[in-house]
Amino acid sequence: MIEELSVRNFALIDSLTLSFENGFTVLTGETGAGKSIIVGSLSFLLGAKVDTDLIRSGSDEADVSAVLSVSPANRDALDWLRARDIETDEGSLIVRRSIKKTGRNSIFIQNIPVSRNDLAEFMILLFDLHGQHSHESLLRRESHRLYLDRFAGLEDEAGDLNRVFRELADKRRLLEASLSSERDRADRLEMLNYAVDEIDDGALKKGELRELQGEAQRLADFEKLAALVNTAAAALFEDEGSVVSLSRRLKNSLANAAAIDGELDPILKRVEDLFYEAEDLAREFHSYREKLTYDPDRLEWVEERLATLYKLKKKYGVLPSGAEAPASNELVFDGDYPEDPILAYRAWAAAEIELLLGAGESRETLKGEISALEKELLSRAAALSAHRKLAARNLGQGIAGILSRLGMPNAVFSVSVEAKERSAQGKLVCGPWGIDEVEFMISANAGEPLKDLARIASGGELSRVMLAVKTVLLGGDTGQSPGSGEASAETLVFDEIDTGIGGEVALAVGEYLAQIAKIKQIFCVTHLASIAVRADNHLKVEKKILTGPGGERTVTGVVFLSPKERRQEIARMLSGGVGAAALAHADELLRKHWAT
Repeated sequence: MIEELSVRNFALIDSLTLSFENGFTVLTGETGAGKSIIVGSLSFLLGAKVDTDLIRSGSDEADVSAVLSVSPANRDALDWLRARDIETDEGSLIVRRSIKKTGRNSIFIQNIPVSRNDLAEFMILLFDLHGQHSHESLLRRESHRLYLDRFAGLEDEAGDLNRVFRELADKRRLLEASLSSERDRADRLEMLNYAVDEIDDGALKKGELRELQGEAQRLADFEKLAALVNTAAAALFEDEGSVVSLSRRLKNSLANAAAIDGELDPILKRVEDLFYEAEDLAREFHSYREKLTYDPDRLEWVEERLATLYKLKKKYGVLPSGAEAPASNELVFDGDYPEDPILAYRAWAAAEIELLLGAGESRETLKGEISALEKELLSRAAALSAHRKLAARNLGQGIAGILSRLGMPNAVFSVSVEAKERSAQGKLVCGPWGIDEVEFMISANAGEPLKDLARIASGGELSRVMLAVKTVLLGGDTGQSPGSGEASAETLVFDEIDTGIGGEVALAVGEYLAQIAKIKQIFCVTHLASIAVRADNHLKVEKKILTGPGGERTVTGVVFLSPKERRQEIARMLSGGVGAAALAHADELLRKHWAT
């Protein structure tokens, strides 16, 4: 979820910082106040393509940053961070993106520079932004299979099939390698053996790289460290006016004074404690300084050792594409240490050597294993396909039912589960996740043919479809437990969701948003009071004209509304004013729908 958003020099926003809680948050305001700018700043932070026109007039750079918290259950996001050695701060991290007039972007995740594509790839694991045809994971056909499997509780079954697929691919690759020329196989074995030997010669120890980096820094800055230590020693115990000397004089003077006036005894006790503490500190510091020596040979060794480790990390810090360290290896590669990827490479290379040697000696056995795995894969794929087709009907019906209550009574939603194209030999083609091509299709109006989601023209229709899908995936109106089918995104942003709706439909939209907000963080830009009253938090977007030394300038700001201010804003949304009738109507809606 997003905990804090800071926007600077973005369109009409001068400087803005907002803190958020979980739950349902609405943004309202007059037409043209700048609500779309707030959504635009989020879209910018999520990795959208932009041009320099968004930089505020008179500024050279626009900047948007956010403090985000990543749920421990969001394995996709945590795995993405771990793969890039990016650590959270107790689950929180800072994401920042800026753009200069030159068009140059600067993007950081936890002070680690990343590309715009990397940013978009990561943020889609945390956010879904609906209404402007951007960052909508449900529009990506490749994600539909994942959503269907999560809805139906088929993730484990699909994962088992994927493991069989990967094992079969490994066996086929090994068979192909064993059937290649002996020279090619010998060359590969030589390369793998060289890698294993080089890593073994490095004698890696977990945590060593970080320790040596710290030691190298201390040795390289020895002169500065020694000078600072000597200065501290002089102030502590060497100079005539040192801490020890002054505290001793103070103790002696107060001892004589306390002999005359006993009221000074408590003060004398504290001064004596101060003196003894200073003496003890001086002894420890003196011992530290005595051991502080410069060892150029040690520095040279540390630098050579670091060079060796850096070389190994550069050569073996990433596994070849598609490769995995053997799960049965006794070493644990948890990514907590920089040495882990190198050790994982070594384990993979050793396993490859063993398999290559074994494959060279037992090709017939390997062929038998491949045949058995092919049968198992197709059997699993057929069973998984049957389960998907049954779940697809339930998912499609559930979404269509919600769409009917969201102002789309004639909508037909279909989850298509079709077999992949057959091979030239007429056999089913089984991919890493089965034999199925899964696609979400919709007919928004009576008489229209089914189309893929990306071809929905109306932003309002698209947002309502997304809302219905999210509600079903979260367990609403399906009989499932909440969260049983949802993907990793933790924050949902809906814009234009109220386009072309009102009355009971608007009430239903607000109800569904509030229902999802029990599990996810929800932001919604709306013009409808019947949606706004459902929110846990209410923000108002305002446009102001400020007068300064340079003349007048227009700025967009955002404020959290108090209960009284919210009442007035709901009244304005109902009738355009804050008359007695509008306020009474606002009070009625708030009493009925706002749980405070």
